[in-house]
Amino acid sequence: MDAVRIAIVNDYEIVVAGVAALLGRFQDRINVVEIGANKQVQSDVDVVLYDTFGQVQGDGIDLDDLLKGSGAKVAIFSWNLQHDLVDRALALGASGYLSKALTAEEIVKGLEAIHRGEIVAETRPLRGEGVESGDWPGRDYHLTQREAEVLALITQGLTNQEIADKAYISINSVKTYVRTAYRKIGVTRRAQAVSWGMEHGFRPQRTRAVDPSSAPPVAGARPVG
Repeated sequence: MDAVRIAIVNDYEIVVAGVAALLGRFQDRINVVEIGANKQVQSDVDVVLYDTFGQVQGDGIDLDDLLKGSGAKVAIFSWNLQHDLVDRALALGASGYLSKALTAEEIVKGLEAIHRGEIVAETRPLRGEGVESGDWPGRDYHLTQREAEVLALITQGLTNQEIADKAYISINSVKTYVRTAYRKIGVTRRAQAVSWGMEHGFRPQRTRAVDPSSAPPVAGARPVG
C-alpha cells in the first residue's frame, strides 16, 4: 500500500517540525508533504493532521477553510481530550481525534485507519505530565506542553478567561499553568511573560513548507527538508 500523504498544520514551526520528526522513521507508511500555518492546505494530501497547540479548538475549527474541497480527511492531534470536545470535532467533520499520549507507531496506525475511511478516536489521557509527543517552544526551559500553550496564548495577547475559552480548560487550570510557567521562566508579571515569549519563539509563525513534487509552486513556500 502506498504511504499516506499528510499535511501537518499548526502556526508554530517548532511544533510541526517536531511532529514531522516524530513520524520520520515511518517514511514507508507516512509521507509528510506539507507543514505549515493554520490556513488552507495547498497540497494533494490524504490526511490533514491538525495540531491544536495554541490553536482554536471545538466549534472554532474551520475544517472547510483548511480543506477547500480537497477531499482530504482531518485528524485532530491534541492533549485536550474532553468527550464533548472530541464529539464536537467529529461532528464538524473531522475523521479522527488522536491523543498526544499515543506512541509514534500508534499515531501512524491511526492515520492509516483514517485514510481507509474509518472514524478514529484514540483519546488515551496523559499520565500526569508524562512524555508528550513532538516538540514545542519552551521545552528547553522545562515547560510542559500545557504550560507552553498557555504562555503562547498570553504572548498572543489573550486574557486568562480568553485562554480558558480557547483552550477548553478551566480558569483555575489556566491560573495554575500561568504560575508554574512564570516560575520556570523567571518572571512575575504578564508584561514580562509576553516579552519573554516574544524572545523565545512563542509568537506564531505564518510559514508553510510544501514538497515541490506534490503541488504547484506557491508564493512564499519553501521546500521541505
